[in-house]
Amino acid sequence: MIEYDDPKWLARHVAGASLPLLVGLDVDGVLAPIVRHANDARLMSGIADAVIALASHDQLHVAIVSGRSIADLERFGFDSTATVVGSHGMEIRGRAMAPLDTQEVDRLAELTILAEQAAQRAGTGAWVENKPASVTVHIRDAEPAAGEEALEWLRPIAHAIEGAETKTGSAVLELFTRPGNKGHAITRLRTEIGDSTVVFVGDDVTDEDAFAALGGSDITIKVGEEPTLAQYRLQDPGSVRDWLQELNLALAEAT
Repeated sequence: MIEYDDPKWLARHVAGASLPLLVGLDVDGVLAPIVRHANDARLMSGIADAVIALASHDQLHVAIVSGRSIADLERFGFDSTATVVGSHGMEIRGRAMAPLDTQEVDRLAELTILAEQAAQRAGTGAWVENKPASVTVHIRDAEPAAGEEALEWLRPIAHAIEGAETKTGSAVLELFTRPGNKGHAITRLRTEIGDSTVVFVGDDVTDEDAFAALGGSDITIKVGEEPTLAQYRLQDPGSVRDWLQELNLALAEAT
């Protein structure tokens, strides 16, 4: 049986870490409950206020680190006090992404065709999401067997394209024309900001890159029951909200 950490205890543990703090938060499955279609996702009630309050503390930085594109992340209305990182680290709000070169443009076009073919194989409910440097096939709403078969068909074909990368997520397969990695993203932010301790909270397979990139003095938190490299666990976005609220209280008490 999976054992989850108490949000209040975990908040006090984080509040006692060496300052300054960088708190990295995934969106889907962490700040927003998983829904049938990604376009219907909304932040858990109370979380937006908790994130804004967290960013107001001295020596603390908040980063939203998601696989969604920056354009898509706008739907959540994240406050300007948070650094918003999209496309697995390839985009940062307020900064221009390095343009794709000719090879990357051609590769992305090839991957997009393959993604559309896979969605057709998966049948009704499957759909394709286009991002600046990647394309994603979603199968959560497709018939399960057909959806999995389509991704199994797509994965080796896409992986064989020179320069392409693939990432498997929860009911998705994303195809990249250039590398994207949440671990690289969070360590790059740490270097830029100069934080002593990094806290990262994620729920999906792609968040394991961030967990793996962080050191023993950092704090990694898995949301949900899937296998993980993370040190601690919270049960669901409701527990994340409780943890954020308790963390705000613990930080206020410490000042």
